[in-house]
Amino acid sequence: MADVYDVDIANIEETKVVTMDSLDREQKRAIVTSNISVKSSTNFIAKTVDRIKKGDCVIVVSTDDGYARIRTANGKLGYIKSNKLENEFTVRENMDEEKQIEGKVNLTWDYFSEYGSAPDRSGTTIDGVNVVSPSFFYLDKNGNLRENIGSSGQAYIEWAHNNGYKVWPMISNAEAATESLEITSEIMNSYSARQRLIESIVDKCVKYKLDGINVDFENMKQEDKDMYSRFIIELTPRLKEIGLVTSVDVTAPDGGETWSLCFDRHVIGDVADYIVFMAYDQYGVSSTKPGTTAGYNWVELSLNKFLQTEEIESEKIILAVPLYTRVWVTNSAGELVSNNAVPMKNLDSIIPDNVEKKWDDELKQNYVEYTEGDNTRQIWIEDIDSLKAKVSLIKEHNLAGVASWEKDMETEEVWQMLKTELSE
Repeated sequence: MADVYDVDIANIEETKVVTMDSLDREQKRAIVTSNISVKSSTNFIAKTVDRIKKGDCVIVVSTDDGYARIRTANGKLGYIKSNKLENEFTVRENMDEEKQIEGKVNLTWDYFSEYGSAPDRSGTTIDGVNVVSPSFFYLDKNGNLRENIGSSGQAYIEWAHNNGYKVWPMISNAEAATESLEITSEIMNSYSARQRLIESIVDKCVKYKLDGINVDFENMKQEDKDMYSRFIIELTPRLKEIGLVTSVDVTAPDGGETWSLCFDRHVIGDVADYIVFMAYDQYGVSSTKPGTTAGYNWVELSLNKFLQTEEIESEKIILAVPLYTRVWVTNSAGELVSNNAVPMKNLDSIIPDNVEKKWDDELKQNYVEYTEGDNTRQIWIEDIDSLKAKVSLIKEHNLAGVASWEKDMETEEVWQMLKTELSE
């Protein structure tokens, strides 16, 4: 517990009391001016819990209305009159965390598979972005942490830092989850396995001089929800010790067991520096019928659940938006033939010139429908207008910022829009 939670633990054998003190919270001590009894409350007839002598040093927990709540050397908590204390001194100050990012977070994921290489971004900048999240780390099918950095990844980190971007690489369990739910489950349910993974993460962060981590574990068992929370609880203080940020990706609150119900959003949001709401795939690759990737009404409803039902502080929530949409194809019988993700920047080349876009004010996005042969194509379009509507929720609810999936799917005006909306 001392290693994980950054606390000082003492076992006082004489009184069979264990004390735990947080090392990042203020502690004050004082000297007792006379022999005195320590009472269980401030009432005149309160029970005596301990006796202390003139010159003893005690921990001052709080003072109020002429009384001090103290902890004695025996570990006993109780009350004495404030005027029986002198020479109060501060052992340690509160450790106030300095935020890495001033203002709103503007993160973009820079994805490449475990078989690819980090993109060459030299000579380029991304206007308004202050965090990049390259897909450097993943769990393999044996549950080991693997890296995909190499020389191209190190050049990427240097490029990012030279341009003032923080680097919070993504850690994915994609390969492990694809192979079996059991692999991630085995790690989450083993203290030693979690600690090995955490040590590997810390070592990589130090080795490559990273600024934080983005944990993107998906496709997990619902019954492992608490153990995944435990992993985040154990990881976060280790990263804080070396000044790194912990951000954790989660899905919308409503959904399947392995997609949505596997997260305790309240705990994750309380512990991690940021919880990233992946506000997309409302209708995704596994959907059985056509629909929007991220309708404004669905995003707003889900966000309200984060804030009200899950009771997560708004300043910790990063709203992730899609830079892609899906083309849905159904046959003459209305059966779903296919759905394919298409980058925003490619949509205009796909939609025929004679097809009229219709604005849906509830979804706050354009919609098109047209036929090709015997099939019907439907597209709920993600464009600058639909993104701007969703991003407006960040200011409305005072969220931490925005994330975008994924870099190089966007149209040119996206970065300027995000920069403007986040700065207003």
